[in-house]
Amino acid sequence: MEGIRYYREAMRPMAPAQTDGLERFRTALSRAVAEMMGSDGVAVDFETPRNPQHGDFATNVAFGLAKTMRRAPQAIATALLEGAFRADPGLQEMLQDASALAGFINVRMSAAYWHNAVRRILRENNDYGRGAPTGVHVSLEFGSANPTGPLSAVQGRTLSVGSTLANTMRFAGHAVTVEWITNDAGTQIDALGRSLYARYRQHWEPEYPFPEDGYPGDYLLPIAGELVQTDGQRWVHASEREWLPFFSRFGRDRIVAEQQSVAESFGAHFDVWQSEKALHDQGAVEAGIARLRAMNLTYERDGALWVRTTEYGDDEDRVVIRSDGRPTYYAGDVAYHYDKFARGADLVIDILGPDHHGYIGRLNALAAAYDHPGGIEVLVSQQMTLKRGEHTVSLSKRGGNIVTLREIMEEVGVDAARFFFVMPSPDSPLTFDLTLAKEQSDVNPVFYVQYGHARIASIERRATPEQCERAARAEHLERLSEPEELALAKRLHEFPRVVRGAVEFRAPHRLTRYAREVAADFHQFYTACRVLVEDDEVRIARLALARATKTILALVLGLAGVFAPESMERLPVTS
Repeated sequence: MEGIRYYREAMRPMAPAQTDGLERFRTALSRAVAEMMGSDGVAVDFETPRNPQHGDFATNVAFGLAKTMRRAPQAIATALLEGAFRADPGLQEMLQDASALAGFINVRMSAAYWHNAVRRILRENNDYGRGAPTGVHVSLEFGSANPTGPLSAVQGRTLSVGSTLANTMRFAGHAVTVEWITNDAGTQIDALGRSLYARYRQHWEPEYPFPEDGYPGDYLLPIAGELVQTDGQRWVHASEREWLPFFSRFGRDRIVAEQQSVAESFGAHFDVWQSEKALHDQGAVEAGIARLRAMNLTYERDGALWVRTTEYGDDEDRVVIRSDGRPTYYAGDVAYHYDKFARGADLVIDILGPDHHGYIGRLNALAAAYDHPGGIEVLVSQQMTLKRGEHTVSLSKRGGNIVTLREIMEEVGVDAARFFFVMPSPDSPLTFDLTLAKEQSDVNPVFYVQYGHARIASIERRATPEQCERAARAEHLERLSEPEELALAKRLHEFPRVVRGAVEFRAPHRLTRYAREVAADFHQFYTACRVLVEDDEVRIARLALARATKTILALVLGLAGVFAPESMERLPVTS
């Protein structure tokens, strides 16, 4: 567990500097803490209270001092607040209110603070909330699938979660290598080869038997047809020893090429496409196992080689080499995780399907063996239900009844698919409503957010270029005083914190939730406060606020891999 905490801290992006008021208050409180304790080193962190009545920010620093000082948190909070204002009397002019309540120190910022937040967004534009380089290299693996069929809707969820997390980690300052492992070292590749061969033979012999463990989906028919065109009857009378390696390899290569094409069209870009078989052939399995032996993590029993994964939370030790000398699937884990750390990864994150909870303990053993205790994290993407009307569709390749990711993209578009796939937390089940995803109205979450961006673009087109330039320079922000104006500014200010939370807690769904909150606050502002009013100063200030909102919406949609349209009339259904 110490290792996990270490890596969590290392991964935490550098917090961007706060606008002056809150940072000044933090500094003054820190001085008061140091004076009270007689030493420095106690962090003062602020969070946004769930109840807005408790202010804009709050800190529980008094609770951390209560045990040491043997005083009630409320008394400590009151004393710290008094000490902060003694240390910096000018603070009272920058804060609307600061109070000690039930041991918390709550603060409500002045309107000028939120004006400064808008000003900073306009100044930093697409760099607002971006973290400085952390020096941490992350290997992020997701989407990896058997090369035995097209990508299904299930893989679509993993691709969306993984690529959104990769985008956000990079934005936060981490170096991220996005990886896909092609699981082509198991018996499923032979089953694929026999399935493809049966489709090939059925071109001339419709009754040719299909293998019981085969893949009956129609997706093999065009691949078999390609072989009929290029090779004719070359393989009809060949022995299985001749045709099986060829058909297995040919089918794998065609399916992997299709998977790569779909992933790229879906906006999931991979730096590494790694063949598991290649790792075996290159000796990565032997190298990884040698490291496990050196750490005394292996033992022999019943002629097989076992790894002591129970020492790291697994429910049982795992076989890595069978008694007949064949490596197990876990041997593949050994190989490619060893390879990732050998390539310089500080942290490895694997996003796996819902049937992989048991992998955590066995992968922790590998992290410890490779001198990175706690350096492997497993995120489990939970079950998904696809609704088309009232019917639930099976996604089984072996059943031959699947809905492919390409079909999802063609039906609802990339934007809706990615947004819907990311909306729930990865560890929560997802019900994907195709009907809702195609709805062109405010009840469709992605349409609602995109419409907010497009509406602001429309407002800017109706303003003059000179007005837009003045808004970009953040002129007259002091005229923003309506509750809806300040509420929107507060929401925009949260973006860096949302990014940090999405990275630290591996929670990309926070981005889509935040996007919906920004859109809701903007639409409320738009309804209550007409932007292009006669009053010149108010018009420029509201244009500035709208422009800052547009920047934040484009940033958060971009991290999620979703298009930010300038006009809903031109909103594409991309595939």
